Amino acid sequence: MKGSLKMTNKQYDMVGIGIGPFNLGLAALAEPLDEIDAVFFDKEEKFEWHPGMLIDGTDLQIPFLADLVTFADPTSPYSFLNYIHKQKRLYPFFFFNRFDIPRQEYNEYAKWVAEQLSSCHFSSKVVDVIPKNEEEYYEVKVETPEGIQTVNAKHVVMGTGSIPLVPPAFEEKLNEHILHSSGYLHKKEEIQKGKHVTIVGSGQSAAEIFLDLLEEQTEHHYHLTWFTRSSNFFQLDQSKLAQELFSPDYVDYFHSLSFEERTSTVEDLNPLRHGIESSTLTKIYDLLYHRSLKGKVPVTIQASTEVSDIHKKGNGYELECKQLKAERSFQYEADRLILSTGYKPKISPFIERIKDDIVWEDDKRFKVKKDYRLVFKQPRNHHFFTLTNIEHSHGSGATNLGLSVQRNQRILNVIAGRDVYPVPEETTFQTFNLF
Repeated sequence: MKGSLKMTNKQYDMVGIGIGPFNLGLAALAEPLDEIDAVFFDKEEKFEWHPGMLIDGTDLQIPFLADLVTFADPTSPYSFLNYIHKQKRLYPFFFFNRFDIPRQEYNEYAKWVAEQLSSCHFSSKVVDVIPKNEEEYYEVKVETPEGIQTVNAKHVVMGTGSIPLVPPAFEEKLNEHILHSSGYLHKKEEIQKGKHVTIVGSGQSAAEIFLDLLEEQTEHHYHLTWFTRSSNFFQLDQSKLAQELFSPDYVDYFHSLSFEERTSTVEDLNPLRHGIESSTLTKIYDLLYHRSLKGKVPVTIQASTEVSDIHKKGNGYELECKQLKAERSFQYEADRLILSTGYKPKISPFIERIKDDIVWEDDKRFKVKKDYRLVFKQPRNHHFFTLTNIEHSHGSGATNLGLSVQRNQRILNVIAGRDVYPVPEETTFQTFNLF
């Protein structure tokens, strides 16, 4: 952040709540636009992208072209290539000769962009958003180091991201030995003091943690277990035609479906969104194979296994488990437990102020237009956009970093009243809707 926020009652065209990659990209694309005066707030002290999972050697699951701005403006000074150039790392990156990039490097890139933007304010928590419908703006109250300040916004963009999803049975039992994967690196040293470490989960994060602990297993001598409810440890579908489902054309098609069709189709997208990269699975298997040359490897890997509860037992814990296919319950002992159970949307409490004014598709999911505006029962000119809780409305575009630029293009075009960043069409070889 450049400077501090001392602008009470200033009128903005757009206020962004939260500064994760989605709103950060929006801020970067809004920066050069004379017709949009924007400001963004985040309660954290600085930008950090999943710091507990920035494991050495892990890569971003999308190509570097899917940075914060390139799909909208390849000439932007906030592109990843310009960042690499400014760091004097362009030649090493050229010789690196890969399309994907280290996750740690993406985090550093995003932090660099955040530091360039005067519109981004950290240590600034939005505590309320009050609709002023007659005046057609929102009053946004922000808690800053200087105290509560108020700014007015013609439009609001909710980019509050997600929070760890912890099964109800474990919510009250989290401690330094039982944790969600989001805190893995912060507690790794304590985890490796255990004699029996168990990971629960099926996706890329679970696999990366398992691999990281497996690589250092011989130094710490723990037994390593990996359970998942899924029927297998599924590989991420990275085939080229399948990847076209991460395209603006597919998102448009998905959004055109009925609510019932969209909710059922989301399940079909799981192999694309929640699988494990083949390279990670290969590394795990190869390491197990090489290590098995010296005898039995102290690991347990089992799919179709649900962990439903945990109880204290001596110096460790007893897990209540069930093998789902065999329908057989069993107990399993561990003294460290990592829940790689995913994330859920973080819905800001001030959505309560407008809950009776907006259209809901069911009791938890609000109706969202193709351009990411909430649908109000009574149309209004002061819009409330959301980048959060949109899996049901935009499918593969809900959390994908590569499609975040397309989201931001649509939002800025609505606010500007013109196509400042035209959204591309006919981006795929396959057709999703012939009529």
